[in-house]
Amino acid sequence: MKASRLRFGMNLWPPFLFAGIRVEEISADYRYARVRMRLRPWNRNFFGTHFGGSLFAMTDPFWVLLLFNQLKGEHVVWDQAGEIEFVAPGRGTVRAEFRLTDEHVEQVLERTRGTEKALIWFDTDVVGQDGAVIARVKKQVYARRKRDKQLTHA
Repeated sequence: MKASRLRFGMNLWPPFLFAGIRVEEISADYRYARVRMRLRPWNRNFFGTHFGGSLFAMTDPFWVLLLFNQLKGEHVVWDQAGEIEFVAPGRGTVRAEFRLTDEHVEQVLERTRGTEKALIWFDTDVVGQDGAVIARVKKQVYARRKRDKQLTHA
């Protein structure tokens, strides 16, 4: 699927749409993505700052999507674990960026040469308008080569 089509669809996806999350960019080569979230009445908490669940949600699918597309559909890829550290109150517009490197892809390919799985941790900072870190998100992504049966039906 073209990255531009995926971006368009994600911006209409109810969990993002109703949380005020906007996918600003997914590069055509699936190596980079950028997302933002404006503070709105429907995504703020009791204290008037960004709801923590929305901060986590805005970072949720991107490492899997980028990695899956780099692996050309030959691997099963999904989120294994995630954690978030709230550093400062999120006010105004917040953003997160995701950059998948050659080293990330090579690490997965090397670890999954046979039937082994790869568990790779990715870090993402959610930053405010002034560039200050609002939250630090860690996502562990699971990847393994598809079995022959899965490859023929893909």
